[in-house]
Amino acid sequence: MKKVVPDTSVLISGVFRDLMEKEKEVEVIIPEFVVEELRAQASKGREIGMHGLDEIKKLREMKHITITKLGRRQTYEEIQLAKYGRIDALILDVAKEHKAVIYTSDRIQALVAEAEGIEVQYFEPYEKKKELKLEKLLTDDTMSLHLKEGVAAMAKRGKPGDFKLVKISDELLEAEELEAIIREIMDAARYEEDTFIEIGGHKASIIQMGNMRIAIARPPFSDGVEITVVRPIAKVSLEDYKLADKLKERLTDISCGVLIAGPPGSGKSTFASAIAEFYEKKGNIVKTLESPRDLQVGPEITQYTKLRGSFVHTADMLLLVRPDYTIFDEVRKTEDFEIFSDMRLAGIGMIGVVHASDPIDAVQRFIGRIELGMIPHVIDTIIYIKAGRVEKVYELAMCVRTPTGMNEADLARPLVEVRDFETKKLEYEIYSYGEENVIIPIKKEEKESAVEKLAKKQILDTIRKYDRKASVEITGSNRAVVKVENEIIPRIIGKQGSTIKALEEQLGIGIEVMPKVSTLGEEVSFDLKETGAYLLFTLEKTGKAANFYVGDQYIFSATVGKNGQIRIAKNSDTGKEILRGIVKNEIRVFM
Repeated sequence: MKKVVPDTSVLISGVFRDLMEKEKEVEVIIPEFVVEELRAQASKGREIGMHGLDEIKKLREMKHITITKLGRRQTYEEIQLAKYGRIDALILDVAKEHKAVIYTSDRIQALVAEAEGIEVQYFEPYEKKKELKLEKLLTDDTMSLHLKEGVAAMAKRGKPGDFKLVKISDELLEAEELEAIIREIMDAARYEEDTFIEIGGHKASIIQMGNMRIAIARPPFSDGVEITVVRPIAKVSLEDYKLADKLKERLTDISCGVLIAGPPGSGKSTFASAIAEFYEKKGNIVKTLESPRDLQVGPEITQYTKLRGSFVHTADMLLLVRPDYTIFDEVRKTEDFEIFSDMRLAGIGMIGVVHASDPIDAVQRFIGRIELGMIPHVIDTIIYIKAGRVEKVYELAMCVRTPTGMNEADLARPLVEVRDFETKKLEYEIYSYGEENVIIPIKKEEKESAVEKLAKKQILDTIRKYDRKASVEITGSNRAVVKVENEIIPRIIGKQGSTIKALEEQLGIGIEVMPKVSTLGEEVSFDLKETGAYLLFTLEKTGKAANFYVGDQYIFSATVGKNGQIRIAKNSDTGKEILRGIVKNEIRVFM
């Protein structure tokens, strides 16, 4: 009787069982080392281990072959040396001892067997198929494919924002059919260059095959064997979106942090791919952070996934690579938001993709994960995609003032303004209220009445005698707020409030005088020097908080050290704002 010894590679590939079906009478000797290796792989949740054990089970069902299990269990030393080929050597020893033919799909194992004079049969582990069973179910307009045990095959067909869920076949799928499809996918993942296992496990796996993202689920994780395939059906350039020139200019600013938001299936990743190629054609180094890697970009753009199971390590490597722009696809977990923020603050242009049912929800996902005051420095533009087109664009900026709807000066605080990018209309305010960070929608302002216009004109005629750049806001039927430079306030109020009181009596309206720049202190002088890569501010008071402004715009706050100095890096976002203010001679410091 012919004796054969299979190793792990030929069992995993599925070739061995097909060969044994053609044999008339044969004794299959399965070394204990093979079973142990497959058991170890299966215990780690790896598909190859489960598949190899399943192959041995099916071999035992064949009546015309004899199964013999020989050998001993591995020692601790042999387990430690497994990665150096010790298990393969032990399998060869079994074949030599019983004068059997060794069957293998491992090229090195075959060469070693020939060198030792052991009869060997080598078989290619994988034969690439022209068309997989899965691909036969896909049409040009198929966005996603949904296959589940005991259910008819379904597919979403159409385009982003206009698709239908259709039934492909009336026949109910069986687990055996799905397992055959899964086996083809896993074989391709092991041997084909354009297929990767992004998340590996017997119960749940994510595979990227070309432009297809394949999710596999098995019981007990799911209530039945399930395969879901998602793929893009269109590749577009940024020109196809017909973006305004102003937005294109914003996107080409390397200091920008952009969020692409939208509901699932809206075309966010397609837009992100278009932006990536737009940057690359402009002569920039572009990288992507993805898991799985499914953005459709050219070979010039390197796609990175998790390194050692975490994007933290990938980000460390990216900082050494020094890309101009990084596309972060699917920012979901707290760790992802922290990595996005860290890379953005390091000076890399960041474009993140997030799921959001509303544009403002994209900002909401950052609140609580990073400090409120840092949000405009991390993200300054939100692009909302719906049905494959740009529906809304927001811009974010930081300022210090009284929130809309509050009139008391002592309620002034730092807040984040969210404005429509095109019209500059204020739509939301984000600020701290008590212990909570809140997002307040700003209602549409009512049109000024003729009486309000007349009152505002009369107030301005008087106030501009003192400050030509003064502004007036009517906050109620009998109340107005006047904003002037800090040093002008005493002159407007007059001795014991005589000037402002006379004006109130004349107009029949209460007037509150406020500084243009709402601060918690008074304006102070400072000395400024440049020292290499830094700007050095020297102030008289120490241990106090200093608030820095460019004109009326708040930039940042810092505590003055014991030496009376504050140092700012020139190449930081804050440093760039300060440099622009120096050029315009508009730097102001309040303490």
